[in-house]
Amino acid sequence: MTREARSTSQELRRARVKKMVAYLKKAYPMPKSELVYRTPFQFVVAVILSAQCTDKAVNKLTAILFKKYKTARDFAKADEAMFTKEISSIPFFRNKAKAIIGTAREIHARYAGAVPRTEKELVALPGIGYKTAHVILGELHDVWEGIATDTHVKRFAKRFDLTNNTDLTKISKDLEALIPKGDWKYVNNGLVLYGRYRAPARLRRPSLDHTLAPCGAPLAEGEIIPMGGILSPFCYNAIDDRNSIKNITFISIFSKVIRRYSRI
Repeated sequence: MTREARSTSQELRRARVKKMVAYLKKAYPMPKSELVYRTPFQFVVAVILSAQCTDKAVNKLTAILFKKYKTARDFAKADEAMFTKEISSIPFFRNKAKAIIGTAREIHARYAGAVPRTEKELVALPGIGYKTAHVILGELHDVWEGIATDTHVKRFAKRFDLTNNTDLTKISKDLEALIPKGDWKYVNNGLVLYGRYRAPARLRRPSLDHTLAPCGAPLAEGEIIPMGGILSPFCYNAIDDRNSIKNITFISIFSKVIRRYSRI
């Protein structure tokens, strides 16, 4: 790709991401994590547990776990074998148990139990990488020094052609280059909430009729376009794409027929 073509591509991406962020700011003016916690270190634990796991499953576990463990000191004193068993309902529980107890001991010993306020300090702890660090910084300290990329953010970054990368940290860097720093706080939690409730990867609720594939982009494997939909609020000039509208109409009608006869 020539330098001129790259420049044009970045300009188009900035136009798309500007609309995306404007929508997120309006829809989720104060986006917060849906992980349930009472103390700062409990949030750190919940974020570590949430890797490759739903917030719903984590909250179900921590509703019991957090009655016993509240502070970094509590987790630092935990018996590893017992703690591993206590979180065994969560994927990768053995590795997560080691990471949580290791992080608790580090924070208790080095920071007197207080959760660090910088990326450098956080990523030095067991089980905490770039994404986890910036989720923690944003939620606990309202510090937005980076964009945390999880599966929801990655999905939309790829769908709206905001990145050519697949690595989560590289996607974060691409988004940080496109989005003004003052708007970073709306991206992760905003896209998580949007992806969770309005545009899930495998959409099954036809009532969510305003979350069609953006800009005529092909649907991801397993995605279903709901009935009577209108174009995504993130879409850049999609309303002028007649072919996209025709395709959406055809797929919508076809999906409706399939659902109707599947009930017979």
